[in-house]
Amino acid sequence: MPFRDIFGHRRVVSLLSRAVARGSVPPSLLFAGPEGVGKRRVAIALAETLNCLQPTTGDGLERDACGTCAACRRIARGTHPDVIVLEPGDSGTIKIDPVREIIDRAQYRPFEGRRRAVIVDHADALTDDAQSALLKILEEPPSGSVFLLVTSSPDALLSTVRSRCPRLRFGPLSPGEIADALKRDHEYGDAEARAAAADADGSLGRALEAEAADLTEARSTAQQWLTQAARSGDLSTRVQMAQSLFDKKSVPAVDRARLAACLRALSSLLRDLGILSTRADARMLANADLQGALERLAAAYDSTRSMRAFTAVDKALGALERNASPKIVADWLVLQL
Repeated sequence: MPFRDIFGHRRVVSLLSRAVARGSVPPSLLFAGPEGVGKRRVAIALAETLNCLQPTTGDGLERDACGTCAACRRIARGTHPDVIVLEPGDSGTIKIDPVREIIDRAQYRPFEGRRRAVIVDHADALTDDAQSALLKILEEPPSGSVFLLVTSSPDALLSTVRSRCPRLRFGPLSPGEIADALKRDHEYGDAEARAAAADADGSLGRALEAEAADLTEARSTAQQWLTQAARSGDLSTRVQMAQSLFDKKSVPAVDRARLAACLRALSSLLRDLGILSTRADARMLANADLQGALERLAAAYDSTRSMRAFTAVDKALGALERNASPKIVADWLVLQL
């Protein structure tokens, strides 16, 4: 994947592109940031750009992979001999033996590429022995190789390993970036992509793990609850509306998951209402596709009411985690909106 196809992380991507163009990529780098935001993809893109046979420029990048040459295609397929990806095995750890094999290979010049790229995904899974073995080559890195350690838990690495790897920090993706990625790469419809993105908390990986249809329904339900609460003070109507979320034949575990998705959607919508009520930058909205409907709701949800409702949603999520009855939690919550 070329740099230009990466969603988000423009500062990091631009920095890496410039380093490749100027021949100043460090021999080791630590990619640190939340789970599921695309750190491994950026590492693969860096490996492609280092070894591309027909590098290009444009889109604000000093150097980028073409994405179509033989080297780029092989790296994308995971079959290039000079791009090695090391990740946890069945035990959930990365042990010393595969690290030793990589160290042995790194002593030689790249087989056919310009520079060998060793990507250690979930580097925090390295055992202490494996980290100690890796440390030796990080202290005296071979000129033909670059080591890319990818992790969401950098503090789990030995301090001596961290000190030898300049750190690049990755932040969460915006809801718009996640929605665009879901539509482009995973064939989501617009509504499903927006709902999944709003629930993803900045992580494309989390968005992909969720059921898009369920999230779309949850967001629609959350919007209905807020609209009904704004229009009417009839508490019995609110309770009836809350109970309509549950199927009479559903089991408690299903009810709990359904309500949790609805609560997360409520939290996201209330955050957006807070943004609109304070006239903050609308580009910060997680549910940008619902901006018109939210603006109509904003008059009923001033900053005080939005904060009170947001706090109630947080308490409801806590109650669910403590195994409270989903139906009781839903009844209580709608009365707080």
